[in-house]
Amino acid sequence: MSSVKVVAVVKESALVGEGPVWEESDQTLLFVDILGRKIHRYSPETNHIQSVKTDDSVGFAIPRRSGGYVAGVGRSIVAVDWSAQTMTPLVELDQGKPNNRLNDGKADPAGRLLAGTMGIEESPGVVQKQQGSLFSVSPDLTVTKHLSQVDISNGLDWSEDQRTFFYIDSLAFTVDAFDYDINSGHLSNRRVVYKMQEEDKIPDGMTVDTNGHLWVACYNGGRVINIDPATGVRLQTVLLPASKTTSCCFGGPDYSELYVTSASLGLSPSELKQQPLAGATFKVTGLGVKGRPSHAFSG
Repeated sequence: MSSVKVVAVVKESALVGEGPVWEESDQTLLFVDILGRKIHRYSPETNHIQSVKTDDSVGFAIPRRSGGYVAGVGRSIVAVDWSAQTMTPLVELDQGKPNNRLNDGKADPAGRLLAGTMGIEESPGVVQKQQGSLFSVSPDLTVTKHLSQVDISNGLDWSEDQRTFFYIDSLAFTVDAFDYDINSGHLSNRRVVYKMQEEDKIPDGMTVDTNGHLWVACYNGGRVINIDPATGVRLQTVLLPASKTTSCCFGGPDYSELYVTSASLGLSPSELKQQPLAGATFKVTGLGVKGRPSHAFSG
């Protein structure tokens, strides 16, 4: 296997960098700064970043098949017109919980949006428990609640055959799988595929490679771990120079580069001195695996 190399490609420090998505059409990386209230687009070719500000915390942003993006801002799913720098509300989630906010979200292979919420954060990684939920939003904007009493709804992705949905509720300290019906979006048969080890810390965002293995960013662990969900075995650990690693996705022309976001919020002045790249976005090469294109929301 080739040697693994980690490089900070976006050195501008995010408060809570999250939700990286590779845009194949433009060869750009889309990601958010949740509490910095910004959506960013980074071009590796030009090393240039474009940004759009949001009116509230932004948990994720993903491409929309009809053009532009959809983002989770506060508790609302909004349509983002990048060129006009405008946002149009589409639907509100968790209407009875004004303190909640949207966190991670992705589109499934059918173009359905899955997005989760979490309770108010008393400090980074410390939340009001069991306040969150996992929802799906269909292309006609019908909302379905799939899970409730979630602590921090986080990483999510699907198997290659679309029959398995992988999901992280961070404070359960596990990576779970469900049987997934791609036609209805129905979830069933929840089971644990990996229990976090003490050194892993808190499971956050994740992605799946073409081998069907999971790559999980470990908040407070300064690492991304590679897991075989069929056996529950950790195959590889990639260490990063930022302890609060938050999420990851594959990108680049052939999807062989792993992009990893991180956070700086919650670090003490001395920790920030020790971690000058906290909040940066990193590119990991030499992993010997490839990812897959992401899906766009059909609504």
